[in-house]
Amino acid sequence: MTDHGSASERPGGMPEVRDRWILVAVAGALSFVAMLDMNIVNVALADISEGLETPAATAQWAILGYQLPVVALLLPVGRWLDTVGTRPALLSATAGFALCSALAAVSPSVSWLIAARIGQGACGAVLFVLMPVLAIRSVRPELRGRAMSVPATLGPLGAVTGPAVGGLLLDHLGWRWIFLVKIPFCLGAIVVARRAMPRDGRLRWPDRRSLADAVLLAAGVAVLLTALTLAAGASAWLPLALLAVPPLWWWLRGPGGRTVAGALRTTGLLRAHGAVLALALGFAAMRYVVALHLQRDEGVSATVTGLTVLAFPLGMGLAGPLGGRLADRYGARPVAVAGAALTAAGLLLLVLPGAGWSPPDVAWRLALAGLGMGLNGGPTQALVMGAAPPDRAATVGSTVQLARGLGFTLGPALATAAWGLTGPDGGAAGLALAATAACLAVPLLALPARGPGEPAGKSTDGSTGAASGASRSAPSSTPR
Repeated sequence: MTDHGSASERPGGMPEVRDRWILVAVAGALSFVAMLDMNIVNVALADISEGLETPAATAQWAILGYQLPVVALLLPVGRWLDTVGTRPALLSATAGFALCSALAAVSPSVSWLIAARIGQGACGAVLFVLMPVLAIRSVRPELRGRAMSVPATLGPLGAVTGPAVGGLLLDHLGWRWIFLVKIPFCLGAIVVARRAMPRDGRLRWPDRRSLADAVLLAAGVAVLLTALTLAAGASAWLPLALLAVPPLWWWLRGPGGRTVAGALRTTGLLRAHGAVLALALGFAAMRYVVALHLQRDEGVSATVTGLTVLAFPLGMGLAGPLGGRLADRYGARPVAVAGAALTAAGLLLLVLPGAGWSPPDVAWRLALAGLGMGLNGGPTQALVMGAAPPDRAATVGSTVQLARGLGFTLGPALATAAWGLTGPDGGAAGLALAATAACLAVPLLALPARGPGEPAGKSTDGSTGAASGASRSAPSSTPR
């Protein structure tokens, strides 16, 4: 590991160190763990319900108790992280995540488990926002594509592999181990971060106005996500989403909403956020529909279905590092567009008339879509984070994570609605929805962004733009 210099401290961010790849690895590992936790519990609900002697509907809150605070707190956490030290925030959130995992594992009752999962979700929100910030600040600007590809690839891989890992643990060790398995990763990240991250400030509680602002946003997002989650099982719950409008409107008119809106206007990357949401929606809808369609309509066994669906994360894992390297060489925007186009092509090939639905036919198309997602993830993150104002990096990071989180939640809900409306051929409708979302991401990324004060002809591409941003923001310093 080399260190080519550092910048002086500033509120809300660690000093600008150079080429600390060990910290990029920490960002990737924690992204994997946080996303794994969003999906690993799904396969254990029946065992949790039986083990804690609680109804299945109540056991469902072992999932919702984590997901709701993760998404609801992202924006308030981003604003707060811009004003505190990165090192203490990372250490505290990782330790809290590990502690809540242990508490969930030893739960004597379902109420204990839900409380532990809510705590995990709050800590997970901090980790989700910190990971892209940590990765992009740990290397030189010209290497940011490669750095951002690590958490951008490992995070979704955690989501995809969660059910498989959960199933193995469930079959051999029991449901409590799905919470314990993440603790070694957290402890390792704490040890590395304590040694590698420079001291850069301290934690402090938000003021009352910020807390009230956070409560409004969290309430609105929580109601919205609850409505979407329940609507996946019964569409009658969908009107509940209207109750989210008043708190979200009040939040948008308050200081928190104005700060977030100002940061997005400054970056000029609203379309990139839309592309992130569209690709996440397409990814989540595809993953839901393909597995269900293979087993329910094609009569494929669960084992073969699992192996078939693994083609997507395999392609993604292979292309992720390549996408980062290409972004550093040719610019983030063209690589992100190419990746989105490849993902759209793979999903469209599943929808076209005459597309075969044997496992090999599905697998190669999923692998193609996975290659596209791998190429897209790191460059898109670098594109957005490279354009973030230096004092609003965590805020912009939180908006990207919120867009992705909403996409992951909307995908299955909308796919389920499409399936229900179209009857027996609902699988094709769900896949058409996924492909349409991926196609929409291509023009959203292809059109160059232009911030309010940005001269004509200047485009933020995550490479030269990011480098210039770093040179403007980083004060001169002496090497360590």
